[in-house]
Amino acid sequence: MGKGGNQGEGATEREAQMPTFSWEEIQKHNLRTDKWLVIDRKVYNVTKWSSRHPGGHRVISHYAGEDATDAFFAFHRDLDLVRKFMKPLLIGELAPEEPSQDRTKNSEITEDFRALKKTAEDMNLFESNHLFFFLLLAHIIVMEIIALFTISYFGNGWIPTLMTAFILATSQAQAGWLQHDYGHLSVYKKSTWNHIVHKFIIGHLKGASANWWNHRHFQHHAKPNIFSKDPDVNMLHVFVLGERQPVEYGKKKLKYLPYNHQHEYFFLIGPPVLIPLYFQYQIIMTMIVRKDWVDLAWAFSYYARFFITFSPFYGVLGAILFLNFIRFLESHWFVWVTQMNHIVMEIDREPYRDWFSTQLAATCNVEQSFFNDWFSGHLNFQIEHQSLRKSGQLWLDAYLHK
Repeated sequence: MGKGGNQGEGATEREAQMPTFSWEEIQKHNLRTDKWLVIDRKVYNVTKWSSRHPGGHRVISHYAGEDATDAFFAFHRDLDLVRKFMKPLLIGELAPEEPSQDRTKNSEITEDFRALKKTAEDMNLFESNHLFFFLLLAHIIVMEIIALFTISYFGNGWIPTLMTAFILATSQAQAGWLQHDYGHLSVYKKSTWNHIVHKFIIGHLKGASANWWNHRHFQHHAKPNIFSKDPDVNMLHVFVLGERQPVEYGKKKLKYLPYNHQHEYFFLIGPPVLIPLYFQYQIIMTMIVRKDWVDLAWAFSYYARFFITFSPFYGVLGAILFLNFIRFLESHWFVWVTQMNHIVMEIDREPYRDWFSTQLAATCNVEQSFFNDWFSGHLNFQIEHQSLRKSGQLWLDAYLHK
């Protein structure tokens, strides 16, 4: 234990010399009932606060016993507001002889990354083009109008129905990519406006929940491609990913499915059922169980609009089948893009890498072209990651030319 011991959560910053702690002591506090983390060499006890954390208790718990500096700055825009909540949680600081990074994390890479990130910010690489996002939203709405016109003008025959389904699946996929940037609070400087537009796009245009998406996606970015921490690689025993999980399943003799044939049954299970069955059910149940009535109202507005629009042409049962066919098409699109960006990269247990290395190891760039940018929703150039990747390239170039 460091000098002065644990002052407990709620201790305030004082003029007197603060208690100091070693990494060996801090790393012990990574339990569900005992969580410390480090930000800018300051030690915080977030045990009780984690249950009230606006981003959810899981995402903050993923950094218990670790340095969370870069993750903290990546997830929080209004630092002055956040620091007011942090002040009562402060219990000490790292001992002077302790490095800023825990375990085997690379301090040199971390410092280089922070310097390059600052350079990217000075170059205004984080500044968004509002016209660009307006046009993206406009082209989604135009597709919705074209779909309604197609079925109204040509009737509900097989050809008009298939054309309308493909148009709506396209608009749904593009709405999914667009809500991603608003969900990251990346478009407007004021978080409130990002939240409002995010709820409109993911709720009214897609029938999903903004809070559900944030809960999952922030965990993904906090610890990408890490088992038990990134929900995007939790395949519910249906698939085994990476190099370690198949070995662990083999040792435990877990035989939920014939995993030696998963490459053959993947496209029979993954793309067809992910959005129409799993996500659709999970989203609705999450909103109900958590009593998230605001998101439920937004989602209801989508379903009400859809059935009011298409029930006159197909009836209620036909409209339900039509909706699930659209989800079926969208699901294939979604799986293809996520396969390109993340699943092809390393998937493993916690390696305790520095923030930059963790993000870089879990993200695969896609070759740029007008079609690829549009098809993948500009995820290879998304605002949240743009300076990270540019900084990464700058750092790699500088490193290779040393």
